Amino acid sequence: MHRPPDGVGPLGALVPGPPWVLGARGAPREAPENTLASLRHALELGLDGVAYELRACASGELCLLADDTLDRTTDAHGLLELRTLPELSRLDAGGWFDARFAGEPLALCEEALALEGNQAGRYPQHLIELRGPGLVAPLARALRGTRQLPLRVASVRRDTCLEIRDAGLPPLLIADGADEELARFLRRERITACGLVRRPWPELEGESWPSERWALGVDAPADLLRACRLPINALTTREPARALAARALAHLAPSVEHWPLQVDPLSVDAAARLPGRGEWTGSWDLVARLANPFGWAVEATLALRVRRGAFEAHGLPAGGALAPGEELEVGLHLTGGSWSPGGDPLLELHLAWERGPGRPGEGLVFDAPLERVRHLALGAQTLRVPLLRERASDGPAHVTLRVRRGFLLAAIESADGLESPRLLVHLDGREYVGGAGLRAALPADFVSRLGGVPFSVAVVGTDRRGKRPLRRLRRWAGGLPAEEDTGVPGRLVPRAGA
Repeated sequence: MHRPPDGVGPLGALVPGPPWVLGARGAPREAPENTLASLRHALELGLDGVAYELRACASGELCLLADDTLDRTTDAHGLLELRTLPELSRLDAGGWFDARFAGEPLALCEEALALEGNQAGRYPQHLIELRGPGLVAPLARALRGTRQLPLRVASVRRDTCLEIRDAGLPPLLIADGADEELARFLRRERITACGLVRRPWPELEGESWPSERWALGVDAPADLLRACRLPINALTTREPARALAARALAHLAPSVEHWPLQVDPLSVDAAARLPGRGEWTGSWDLVARLANPFGWAVEATLALRVRRGAFEAHGLPAGGALAPGEELEVGLHLTGGSWSPGGDPLLELHLAWERGPGRPGEGLVFDAPLERVRHLALGAQTLRVPLLRERASDGPAHVTLRVRRGFLLAAIESADGLESPRLLVHLDGREYVGGAGLRAALPADFVSRLGGVPFSVAVVGTDRRGKRPLRRLRRWAGGLPAEEDTGVPGRLVPRAGA
């Protein structure tokens, strides 16, 4: 049995990599993404490093920003590339997330590179994704004279990765999947690393792949545990504490295949919905399944953690002593919700154990999101689908959907006054963007897929009814936009004639 000599540490932070765990945009569900506050919090939790995106402003400085515009994560509007650094210095990049972060500035590359180490005292690793042309040379200049940092510089473009390599920096190519053609390119061009986004790496022998293997955007409990058991070099995640627990579990109980806390999704269909303010609400009876994955006895405590909205759980706290391998089911009743998808509450399983042979007395926390999911039955007949009211002032908004010859056809019927509205669709892991209408290919097994296929639809446009123009979304369910904390997609199931 694998045990770190000094124990696992708080949250499992002392368990060594690989895989190394890096916080994607810091700890974006605990602090405003890509700010120094978010990056510092990720390192304070004990992560090995941070991953963030860089863009250039009008005066040439490199800023941490995922989007090309300032709208979503600052109090300003418009393109970053049109603003100079003096203009950007006055922006608030934290107040949108929570009032306690009001006044947090837009972070600069040099500030991120100067971050101190994690709980184990190691300098943080950096995964720097370049979002835009002409960024390699200024990044290389920013790195000159700094301390030697473990870093990878990432891009989705092969030519940019070659430019990164030629500048003497270690490149990471972001890819959709792993195949022989990609392996030949990585080997021929001596590319240091390759990262797959929200796709599992195949179980390959270490010497059969010519570069480091990175798993990017791994958040779900089962996916994190699987990634930590594979021979990969590193992963990025928006769930830092969960990722550390997964790595610790893979070390302490390498034969365990399942996450110690299991709970079924919560339906937010009409039968569960609560009357009153907000539509992303419900009342649910659920069963949490707890397990002791270790070869020693533990004390288990089950609790609820709310990240957004208001929830009340009857039957908590719960738990008790669990023998090695013992399982326990706990029945709960949960009520509450929020205006918008995302920020699903978490069940947390706290496992604590006494000192024993070869181990100190410690504990770990394993969480599981209480995912709120909608379902939609769709066939050849056009269906008028209402979108969620995501604030009290929202008016009606609708899209129309139908299935035709293996395709999903979507169109905007009404957009509640949003200017230049466009459609967004998530369908079985792929994202589609259209204008007033779009067509998306259904998976070949749509009719027979048990439980339906992941699906969501949204309308995005500009709202000019406030003090400044805002990018607004009206959604049918979670999962859009995919990179943000918007919950999970709903499920599309076939109706007769699909």
